[in-house]
Amino acid sequence: MTETVSYPILSIVTFFPLIGVLIIILLKNDRAVRYTAVFTTVMNLLISIPIFTNFDKSSSSFQFVEFYNWIPAINAYYKVGVDGISILFVLLTLIISILCVAVSWSAIQETVKLFYSMILIMETAMIGVFCAMDLLLFYVFYEAMLIPMFLLIGIWGSANRIYASVKFVLFTFAGSVLMLIGIISLYFMAGKTFDVVELSKVKLPLEFQYWLFFAFFAAFAVKVPMFPFHTWLPDAHTEAPTAGSVILAGILLKIGGYGFVRFSIPFCPDATLSLKLFMQVLSLVAIIYGAFVTLMQTDFKRLIAYSSVSHMGFVTLGIFSLNTSAMQGGILQMINHGIVTGALFMCIGVIYERTHTRELIKYGGLGKAVPIFVLFYTFFSAASIGFPGTNSFIGEFLIMLGAFKSSFYIGTPLILGIALGATYMIWLYYRVVLNEVKPEIKEHLHDLNLREVLMFIPLVFLVLLIGFQPSIPLSFIDTSIKHLLDSLLNPVNLTMK
Repeated sequence: MTETVSYPILSIVTFFPLIGVLIIILLKNDRAVRYTAVFTTVMNLLISIPIFTNFDKSSSSFQFVEFYNWIPAINAYYKVGVDGISILFVLLTLIISILCVAVSWSAIQETVKLFYSMILIMETAMIGVFCAMDLLLFYVFYEAMLIPMFLLIGIWGSANRIYASVKFVLFTFAGSVLMLIGIISLYFMAGKTFDVVELSKVKLPLEFQYWLFFAFFAAFAVKVPMFPFHTWLPDAHTEAPTAGSVILAGILLKIGGYGFVRFSIPFCPDATLSLKLFMQVLSLVAIIYGAFVTLMQTDFKRLIAYSSVSHMGFVTLGIFSLNTSAMQGGILQMINHGIVTGALFMCIGVIYERTHTRELIKYGGLGKAVPIFVLFYTFFSAASIGFPGTNSFIGEFLIMLGAFKSSFYIGTPLILGIALGATYMIWLYYRVVLNEVKPEIKEHLHDLNLREVLMFIPLVFLVLLIGFQPSIPLSFIDTSIKHLLDSLLNPVNLTMK
């Protein structure tokens, strides 16, 4: 732990939501369950504040490190810490968890106790993923997300929820099994340790690096999701309750990109450099293909889901362009996508609560019927397009800068991807907001209430904060990115195996 924080703050923040679960189990009143969930998530954000105020931005090392024996026989430890790459994801998880509780306030009326317990368990697992410094501990938290998410989709989802939840589990589980084999192989190959810092210092044979890269790729490419492993995402997003979609868009997809940065690149530096073009091309295919498929959608939620495939292609392109500005943009764009697409799924959730339809043909004229809703929807749509002054503009600009620096032929197709992104969002806006209100939904439309307005305001603030002051989030990640790229491009002090 750092000298400024003398207590195990990361463990407290990670496991505090489970205290909320224990209290919820004892409650019998649904209203009390909801208040307990919101109190737990808000308190956890407040408890975490010293992590961000005491974080040393000039250091690339892990901070607030906690280290306890877990399974000494196999050198597995409970070891957690945060660096510049993980700290913003912890913050995003804390904020998204509060919003998931708020957006479900009136939408979830059945088995309320179980629903909010799953949200809080998810919060613990997601924070654990970003804090784990032991590879086996990371895998435990990674797998711990699977069951709560499966239940969120399978119990509180829409008509085809069972199909979507099973598909989500099969895709994720298949990828994670290959990752587990990779972890075990790495454990024996690197001197029987799961310590992420120690593993990063090991120079592995190139053939093993290729095998390990693709073992991890199987898990993280599904999670992002990258083309052609994306087919579970539209079904899961479409059938999930609003909170499930927000968690998927806000956090779960980011774990794939985080995994590439945290594990694939440092553990397999030579393989990463050799496969750079392959990963860039896959990312470009995801951007262009995802955008064209998005244009064809007729379901409000499915359209935003497919747009995530395109947006996350920008992220992986930024990561695997392997230069400072592109990787800054890639990591920042993961945060931005979590904020903006999470907000768009919340918009769909609140309007679906009123109309009970996601078919775009039944929408139109919302600008006249629900002006406050449209005010927020317009703002987040502009942010999704990457309008100057919003957070996505900064992320996409950095990625484009880095992509052109990597290769003219890699950067040029991005222009088409950005143009297509603007096209499908404007086309969607035209169908939903403009024209006349459709009679099928007219009588059900009423504008946002105070709770709904309050849950959008923090996201508006974050979009503008990153849009106008990008140096604030970038100051957290700069040092760690430079250290990662320096280790990749100028390897020294590596132990040969």
